[in-house]
Amino acid sequence: MRRLPVYFLIDVSESMVGDPISQVESGMAQLIQELKKDPNALETVHISVLVFAGDAKTLVPLNDIISFYPPKFPIGSGTSLSKGLGHLMSELRANIVRTTAEKKGDWKPIVFLFTDGVPTDDTIPAIKEWQSNWSNTANLIAISLGDATDLELLNKLTKNVMQLANTGADGYREFFKWVTDSIKTSSESTDSNGSKFELSERDNNCLAKIDVTNKVTDPLTVDDNYVVILGTCQNTKNYYLIKYQRARQSSGLEGLNLSTRIFKLKGAYQIDKIAYSNLSDGSIIAQKINSEELQGVPTCPCCGNQVAFAVCECEQVHCIVGDGVSTCPSCGITGKYGSGQGGFDVNRMLG
Repeated sequence: MRRLPVYFLIDVSESMVGDPISQVESGMAQLIQELKKDPNALETVHISVLVFAGDAKTLVPLNDIISFYPPKFPIGSGTSLSKGLGHLMSELRANIVRTTAEKKGDWKPIVFLFTDGVPTDDTIPAIKEWQSNWSNTANLIAISLGDATDLELLNKLTKNVMQLANTGADGYREFFKWVTDSIKTSSESTDSNGSKFELSERDNNCLAKIDVTNKVTDPLTVDDNYVVILGTCQNTKNYYLIKYQRARQSSGLEGLNLSTRIFKLKGAYQIDKIAYSNLSDGSIIAQKINSEELQGVPTCPCCGNQVAFAVCECEQVHCIVGDGVSTCPSCGITGKYGSGQGGFDVNRMLG
């Protein structure tokens, strides 16, 4: 039986921590559950899950639906779309069965790319390689999860660019229903006419098709839609991420329509230390953010300490019970902590 390969290339950068990655996990489980009920999909569809942050890896190799088990998604530092695309192209070269004079190969692969931000590296060479070698032999659909994605850059990669406007639980459910229906429709099309790729009808209030004019996009060092701080739990030594999302506030100057940049707290999330290190590119960035631009201080998601945003003289962030003597889990220095006047600079991650 000829296969219909379906690849999911999913952004697991720090900005995806929290609700976004949880919704993707739930959506993947929902998708597999529904595909298992479809006879055409059971016969033809094979699924693989690839993830990228500062680096990229295969989370689930290409597998039939019956054998597929929805994975737990890791988090890494950075958004290296170039490494994600490079890894995708490597997987396609290794796993797709080509048609020869003796036998029919796989159907044209379908790739769903999910991302919620902007790349933190130079993606142009990888996009050119995709356009030269794969744009005519694979169907790529790029999905912006929210409104913080570089849509112009995605449009350089594929003309199938969608934006998920509603990033609440209901929006993600509708979105994954659309993905599921699109896979079902494509599997039915291959069964009936052998080649046609079709996307399912979509709810425009949930998922909008994007058509933008191409323009040159400069590679970024950090994703400035978010500020992500890496912390270490003083008690468990586990890693956690503190996530802030960009917002605007009025300057308060009478008669002037001015606003200042701020980032509002989204939450603090425990992450897997080994997986985070493996999916990060190891780059050391000299980017800092002043604490006066950050609104909100979370509790520690690992041990429940009252303050998860204390900074040692070694410049590493960790949790403390409150004002008083604490030991930094990164360098081992013991000192007295307390709140001070004015802001201070803190290291930020790539996002």
